[in-house]
Amino acid sequence: MTKRVRKAVLPVAGFGTRALPGSKTTPKNMLNVMDRPILSYIVEEGRAAGIEHFVFIVSRGQSSIEDYFDHVPELENQLRDKGKTSFLELVQKDLPKPGQMSFIRQMAPLGLGHAIWCARDVIGDEPFAVMLPDMLMAAKTPALAQAVAAYEKTGDNIVVVEPAPEGETHKYGIVALDGQQGRLNRMIGMVEKPPLGTEPSNLFISGRYILRPEIFELLERQGKGAGGEIQLTDGMAALMKTQDFRALEYEGATYDCGDPVGLLRATVAFALSHPQFGDEARAAIKALL
Repeated sequence: MTKRVRKAVLPVAGFGTRALPGSKTTPKNMLNVMDRPILSYIVEEGRAAGIEHFVFIVSRGQSSIEDYFDHVPELENQLRDKGKTSFLELVQKDLPKPGQMSFIRQMAPLGLGHAIWCARDVIGDEPFAVMLPDMLMAAKTPALAQAVAAYEKTGDNIVVVEPAPEGETHKYGIVALDGQQGRLNRMIGMVEKPPLGTEPSNLFISGRYILRPEIFELLERQGKGAGGEIQLTDGMAALMKTQDFRALEYEGATYDCGDPVGLLRATVAFALSHPQFGDEARAAIKALL
């Protein structure tokens, strides 16, 4: 029987170099897209996919992440006393129930694979999701929900992918497929930033995964790879020798919030689709243009 995907790992440690100077004192994943932090959208996506426990891999100086997902009694009491119930609901919307979030310190920046490995004791022997919080995904059916459905259908490791912009496959991790029919296909490999003309497909890895727990043992004994770091893709490549991987071309749009222009794109897109402020945002953008 296939175990249900209940837990998600969110690797939020790191300096957010591409987002400097904005990320100097504010963790990059706590920067706002329209009216709330990036992580608010990520957690919302996870909950919509049935995630019950979020595991944040944090580093020194990121206590604001933990604080955001906690009560602020002084603020909440003041809003309650003044009858500002709509604002009270907003600040309480993202709060988890007890035991639904864990925060694990990554003591040194040893790579994405190492960050995922740090969650091994909390995840245990269950399949789990990985959500890269730089990547915001706008979709009618949330991207992670699409990935969970693919996992439940196949029981395989799932890697969410999408077409790279024309002529830009050399900027991404590209998947190699054993044939391509429809949106869910068997993977046979991954190539990190292949030179133009050598890419095995035009599909790049876009920041959502469903992985089986056997990857932890591989990451534990894995040496350093590109950049002198323990790479998740190396662990996935090793696991691919014994387990099947499927690439899911999800239906939606991805916004890379890791740099200022990407954050701007995300803010504009989410502002235009905002149920409350969408019309005002559209008018404001038109006026500026």
